[in-house]
Amino acid sequence: MKKVISAILALAMAMSITACGGSSNTPAASAPASSAGSPAASTPAAPTTDYPTGPITMIIPYGAGGTTDLAGRQLAIAMEKQLGQSIIVSNQAGASGTLGLQSTLDAPADGYTIVLAAESLGSCRVMGVSELSYDDFAPISTISSDPKVLVVASHSKYETLQDLLDEIKANPGKVQMSYTGPGGSGHIQALIMNRYGYEPALTAYSSGAEGITAVLGDQVQFTNSNYSTVVPYLESGDLRLLAVCATERMEAYPDVPALSEYMEGSDELLSIPYSPLSLLVSKDVPEDVQEVLRTATKAACQDPDFNKWLDDNCIDKLFEMYPTVDDAKAFFNQWESVVSWMLYDAGATVNSPEDYNIPKP
Repeated sequence: MKKVISAILALAMAMSITACGGSSNTPAASAPASSAGSPAASTPAAPTTDYPTGPITMIIPYGAGGTTDLAGRQLAIAMEKQLGQSIIVSNQAGASGTLGLQSTLDAPADGYTIVLAAESLGSCRVMGVSELSYDDFAPISTISSDPKVLVVASHSKYETLQDLLDEIKANPGKVQMSYTGPGGSGHIQALIMNRYGYEPALTAYSSGAEGITAVLGDQVQFTNSNYSTVVPYLESGDLRLLAVCATERMEAYPDVPALSEYMEGSDELLSIPYSPLSLLVSKDVPEDVQEVLRTATKAACQDPDFNKWLDDNCIDKLFEMYPTVDDAKAFFNQWESVVSWMLYDAGATVNSPEDYNIPKP
């Protein structure tokens, strides 16, 4: 059905181009990106479509109030200014994000359905959740990544990261860490710790919020959470920030160490953003429509209000780190390779990465 729709769209656009060819009075909906830092290709063709002429649906494949939802709503506001059309945010949670992702592919491939995908898209095949992958979509732009952090309750005996690591080292499999289950970013962080000699005991909860509640209630000793999730608890003094799981300290907390400072040789693994959000469309969406979206997204990512929200929440700007389509695809491939094999080597997957020709890093 998608191929039929795509063929009809392609024929309609071809007829439109023939009818309008040579006319200097036909305005373009949006100019192509010209900067080398654009998510678009280096020499994109000028858009030949009047897209968009109506509202666009942005699917958030998770529930309201989470990191993906908050980032998506901020991005939608900024994109509306560029596209001149409303963007309707639709939360479609379920099956580790794959219900919303599949809904995007099931919609007409006309650019009026876009999705803000989280990292689970890169591991759902090996985890046996879905057969979907980044290859089923066309990247509009990488957007952001919420830093992973280690936190304990403010009344915890662990005053510093060294205190916590010493305890884990002395009692492998005893110091409990809450996380949201196998395959998630918290699980990946625990596997990285394992590689460098630290083996916490993992206790799964259905959400990051429940994992934090477990820390506050002394059900577990610490958690590895997205930073934006713990901000209110840090501000209230209920949680203590011990480390950022990265290679650089956060500007907002210059005295809090990066985890790489305590794990020699971990820079390569800890430099990878493990909670990336990316704006995607079905790969069957016409290229000129994709270019309109890329141009609008590039401009939206420079919006002062959107950037202030990112800065206020210490969120990494992936659109600066991976600015082109080729950069985004290379990042997706790297992420899928590193994470899929890390999970497989830990015995946490249903399928082998080799089943999907995912190269070993």
